[in-house]
Amino acid sequence: MIITTTENIPDKKISEVLGIARGSTVRARNIGRDIFAGLKNIIGGELSEYTKLQADSREQAIQRMIEDAKKMGADAVINVRMSTSVITQGAAEILAYGTAVKIN
Repeated sequence: MIITTTENIPDKKISEVLGIARGSTVRARNIGRDIFAGLKNIIGGELSEYTKLQADSREQAIQRMIEDAKKMGADAVINVRMSTSVITQGAAEILAYGTAVKIN
């Protein structure tokens, strides 16, 4: 499966647009990470626990988008975008979406 943020794929012709493929996940912080992050916030530096949480969340959202595109019979997903929104205090949604297409 080809995944790209561009609207076309070099040397490929889009033969059919199948629709929007999407995948999302909602993640919440946990008390262990919050305590460590609070300490890190005092002394400064990267909050690596949250960085990992966000990276894992993005990867899961992308994988779910790919699964959605495969269900549609897509060969590729173009114009891929990601969005984050706060659901409630301490929880956020990561959404990956793009246009599922058939290519030649």
